[in-house]
Amino acid sequence: MAGRLRSGIIGTGFMGEVHAHAVRAAGGTVSAVAGRTTAGAERAAPALGALHPAASPEALIERDDVDVVHICTPNATHARYAKMAIAAGKAVICEKPLATSAHDAAELADLAHRQGTVAAVPFVYRFYPAVREARALVARGDAGRLWLLHGSYLQDWLADGDATNWRVDPAAGGASRAFGDIGVHWCDLMEFVTGQRITRLVASTSQAFAERGGDGASFPVATEDGAAVLFETDQGATGSVVVSQVSPGRKNQLWFSFDGTEASLSFDQEQPDTLWVGRTDAASRIAVGPDTLATEGGRRYARLPAGHPQGYQDSFNAFVADVYEAVRGDAPDGLPTFADGLRAAQLTQALVASAREGAWVSVPTHDRISTII
Repeated sequence: MAGRLRSGIIGTGFMGEVHAHAVRAAGGTVSAVAGRTTAGAERAAPALGALHPAASPEALIERDDVDVVHICTPNATHARYAKMAIAAGKAVICEKPLATSAHDAAELADLAHRQGTVAAVPFVYRFYPAVREARALVARGDAGRLWLLHGSYLQDWLADGDATNWRVDPAAGGASRAFGDIGVHWCDLMEFVTGQRITRLVASTSQAFAERGGDGASFPVATEDGAAVLFETDQGATGSVVVSQVSPGRKNQLWFSFDGTEASLSFDQEQPDTLWVGRTDAASRIAVGPDTLATEGGRRYARLPAGHPQGYQDSFNAFVADVYEAVRGDAPDGLPTFADGLRAAQLTQALVASAREGAWVSVPTHDRISTII
């Protein structure tokens, strides 16, 4: 598909704005926006730079001036809208989780595969230059054999016991909140950078607050505020990740350390302009820039000179640009697809089962989508 791509965004909140900015940065046009109501779409259209408000998500999907459908709605609606968009012949970018069950995620991944649809999930932390540099260094053997993979993803947006939103409700957000929302980002990044896949895990989940909501409208919380996970991989490594949405002062700290026999590689999303490389004789912080990174994988996404940090929106812009290149017929390396959304759903399902049973749980590692539905 040549020319300027036209996008429709379903969802008028924070993520809708992020997607709209990325569409424009990729040279696309936001043709239409849809919300829960027509009035909501009309209010959001100017802020998102959309040419038209749509009467409903269904109406947006059917529009002739929409080539790519961006789904930025509560989790429980993702599968339905994604299935409709694929059936309408549209490319799809669907926020994670792809679906609130692994079965539904598998159906969507298989449908997109059979239809040949460009269908992507925004695992955008893959698009930080430092992350791509780490991946390339691991691939060429600089770290030696990776044997210990550990880190955390910490936020504080629910640190107030009165704070809540739709994600806290399992009917809208799914059975797992903290892990399903942010823990899967860490796991995707670990598997992407290291090339290793989690084969089994054991998890413990916890709550900072048994109830949420103030002013006499409190309600019991059914999903986790945090989780601690131990895992093993298909290449013999062990690892751990701690996830929390109730860690005061941590705004969005995704941190990892991937430790090998020759070197350790560490990245902190709150300080995205450096990659830490540790060896027994020295440790260094590599500044992110097209002239300072050593690999083509890292340099490809380093748009600014070293000392000019690129952040979350820059990575999101790069993700959407790669999706649009795929729609035009190219095949960008490392594009997260519905198969990766399925992988996240499988990990979430395993975490929920492990926390419930207090036992190790195996995670599927199938390469072919059709074998798992």
